[in-house]
Amino acid sequence: MRAKALLNLLESVKQQTLYPNEILIIDGSLNEATKFALQNNHFDNLSYFLVDTQDRGLTRQRNFGIARVAEWSEIVCFLDDDTILDPHYFEEILKTYQIHSDALGVGGYINNENHWEKVGEHYVATPSEFVFDGWKRKDGSRFVLRKKLGLDSDQPPCFMPDFSNGRSVSFLPPSGKIYPAEQLMGGVSSFRKSVFDTLQFSTYFEGYGLYEDADFTLRLSKLGKLYLNTAATLGHFHDYSGRPNHFKYGKMVLRNGWYVWRVKYPNPGLKARLKWNAIAFLLTAIRFSNIFTTPKRKEAFLETLGRTVGWFQIVMK
Repeated sequence: MRAKALLNLLESVKQQTLYPNEILIIDGSLNEATKFALQNNHFDNLSYFLVDTQDRGLTRQRNFGIARVAEWSEIVCFLDDDTILDPHYFEEILKTYQIHSDALGVGGYINNENHWEKVGEHYVATPSEFVFDGWKRKDGSRFVLRKKLGLDSDQPPCFMPDFSNGRSVSFLPPSGKIYPAEQLMGGVSSFRKSVFDTLQFSTYFEGYGLYEDADFTLRLSKLGKLYLNTAATLGHFHDYSGRPNHFKYGKMVLRNGWYVWRVKYPNPGLKARLKWNAIAFLLTAIRFSNIFTTPKRKEAFLETLGRTVGWFQIVMK
């Protein structure tokens, strides 16, 4: 349901220093707008599939595409349709596999969502800042509050603490370095094709599939090494077409977040359980406060309601 965004992405693929041998478009649209857009714009090595209900949804569409990747392929890249690649993206991704021959997966780096400043190794962060590897960025109000309450992550970015709710890829700086990871963002990820001989994306995640990427890469990280190359850059230009309503999204945040946590830690200790629930309560309360502090009151109310319902569904399990 994002024909224009997809064309923008494909135009950036045309500009790559290393053009892909095969491009698969797995379209879950409820209309044929994307199909017609691709018929009117030529892109080399492109195959298009419009899937029906049984194969619709992010994880199902990914599995559908994997089954149709050419046998001779070695590396499979996944891209969200609302991204635009910098010219060296694919070149940098493949370079990472050459540098780290043990890599099962490599992630790209979104460079247009956060402002970083280089400060050196000995810089001391203020409470409202996050510092990593000699770079700093402003910390979000949620993390500032979590730090005050002793609920901040005790792991580096892209690694999950035992109470979940770690820091994501966005907390790695634009240093140009390659960092180890156990979580990658699905829409800017790549994997060795051989990975899919034993793993697939879980169909637990329906439709929009929030956190499906965390689930898959956490399972994969138990089998081998994952890396994130901050020199493999692209922009993410959020297109909200095709996304679920705020109530469903709120439920996904809690239910899918709980599921992914238990993928990594099937039997967390009491302290980890208390921390997970404390963070769930805190973030739900913050979202509730947005009803009174932002102009999008209806969206904040529906998401709060969804988070609350999702939380109770987890408690009742």
